[in-house]
Amino acid sequence: MRILLSNDDGYFAPGLICLAELLSELAEITVVAPERDRSGSSNSLTLDRPLSLRKSHNGFYYVNGTPTDCVHLAVTGMLDVMPDMIISGINHGANMGDDTIYSGTVAAATEGFLLGIPSLAVSLVSASNGNYLTAARVAADMLKRFRENEIKSPVLLNINVPDIEYQQLQGIEVTRLGRRHKAEPVIKSQNPRGEMQYWVGAAGPAQDAGAGTDFYAVQHHRVSVTPLQIDLTHYDQMDQITRWLNN
Repeated sequence: MRILLSNDDGYFAPGLICLAELLSELAEITVVAPERDRSGSSNSLTLDRPLSLRKSHNGFYYVNGTPTDCVHLAVTGMLDVMPDMIISGINHGANMGDDTIYSGTVAAATEGFLLGIPSLAVSLVSASNGNYLTAARVAADMLKRFRENEIKSPVLLNINVPDIEYQQLQGIEVTRLGRRHKAEPVIKSQNPRGEMQYWVGAAGPAQDAGAGTDFYAVQHHRVSVTPLQIDLTHYDQMDQITRWLNN
């Protein structure tokens, strides 16, 4: 089985290294990841300049572009054989609720899904502990499930793993995305020239975090698995907008 790994934290990120080391025991692994941290880059493609692909001392390939660039380049230009699965991660931090819109981790997996390949985005809901091995073992479990009982149609799964020891996990739950409050205000400061600078504030706390959501599952020490889709059409508003346009 051939697996393409990517992320948004950069090819040097400990989560990616841990994931590659564990999954290499189960499959043929190729790593193509950004040359630097590209968190929050969402699904952006680099169209204003050429991309370069280089190989690190550890065998990982890195690209001077976004997570989406990495997967797109690998699948459409670099690899001779299409991978059986794409796994993005392990992200350091949650990708739940509204985070998925901005996440480069989810974006890399999304690009794989759009190219017709089953794809997983794996995130460790971590503030400090960094139990990457737990998330890597969860990814390995998912890989084994897929190998033993393949899902025929391409899937895009957003997986969030509690930052605890693997033995402490309370199972796996299929969830929906929750919702956060609005983000915290931007942080203002002045540079040495007296010019105003603005830092984007942190994400707000969870608002819609009840039973059945990704937030709830992780809070109760369960792995959250959310199937995602790309269709953004608001079907419930189509008739309303049609009437509005025809009035």
